[in-house]
Amino acid sequence: REQTLNQLLVEMDGFDANDGVIVMAATNRADILDKALLRPGRFDRQVYVGLPDVKGREEILKVHTKNKPLGPDVSLKTIARSTAGFSGADLENLVNEAALLAARRGKKAITEPEIEEASVKVMMGPEKKSHVVTDDERRLVAYHETGHAITGYFSKHHDPVHQISIISRGGAGGYTMYLPEKDPSYVTKTAMFENIVSLLGGRVAEQLVLDDISTGASNDLQRATDTARAMVTRYGFSERMGPVVYGSDPEQTFLGRDFGQGKGYSESIASEIDNEIRDIVDEAYETARRLLTEHMDKLHAVANVLIEREKISGDEFRTLMEGGTLPPYDLSKGETARADTVQTPSESPVQEEEPKTETAVGPDQDRPEAQE
Repeated sequence: REQTLNQLLVEMDGFDANDGVIVMAATNRADILDKALLRPGRFDRQVYVGLPDVKGREEILKVHTKNKPLGPDVSLKTIARSTAGFSGADLENLVNEAALLAARRGKKAITEPEIEEASVKVMMGPEKKSHVVTDDERRLVAYHETGHAITGYFSKHHDPVHQISIISRGGAGGYTMYLPEKDPSYVTKTAMFENIVSLLGGRVAEQLVLDDISTGASNDLQRATDTARAMVTRYGFSERMGPVVYGSDPEQTFLGRDFGQGKGYSESIASEIDNEIRDIVDEAYETARRLLTEHMDKLHAVANVLIEREKISGDEFRTLMEGGTLPPYDLSKGETARADTVQTPSESPVQEEEPKTETAVGPDQDRPEAQE
């Protein structure tokens, strides 16, 4: 390693002048680079390449759909809005997956159902078609996901529901996806608290309706606890602890990290932090319980439709929440058959293109997960 570093430094600023040569490099672990590389005259100008915003995602989608026929119902702007947190490689994979689906269905163009299914596949993984689910499990997952959706629906700053499903994908028995209305630069204290309320809504729904709880909420509990901890230790959102940052942020690897660094506060402070985290989570749990108790009729209505159809869109969810009813569902056709009736004007068939993977330049970041 030392020999490689020394040779690189010699090539960059050795005895021979190299006018007109610009040396560029990329890494997603700037925290472990030797400081000699970052001194003036070497890699002294650092450009942070993060995940694309909504405009950037739309432009990336234009590139990857350039040679693929799209149906009249496909809106790149809508796709860009619904893929917050996707990298360029993720968007390319999404388009390729949609093209594969359209080709397998014998369509002449990619339509909205293929885009929708490909987006879910990229985010949540493929469907577990061989997984046998009992009626009791279907009911549990339906109420769990409905609990997430309803608590989010009644939260002022929460993103609107995009889709709810009780179809097993990846490691999740179901999921609730949201459609961000914008890419926020900052997140408020209220928005973070409402996110915790929504995360806990699934477990609360299980407890209220089934009088029991399951292991399905484990990931929700972890994310709720992590969010509450960040509110207290990283963002100064706790009145008891004050506007103070406690400890270092292990996730900000781009800014550098000392692996040997301790937590930086006493055991008594750690105990106070734990108590404050518990208070935030408990308050959010009671808020979720109050919302679902007040709207128990809507909880049953949405869950029953979800049990019947397995998947509902955001518009269908909002129709049910507003007291409306959905048209009869044809069990013999299902979602796929109804989606295949979309007519497209294109005459050129979709060419199958295998999804490709690539390593994105920038820090390791995870996409915002759909609630399980």
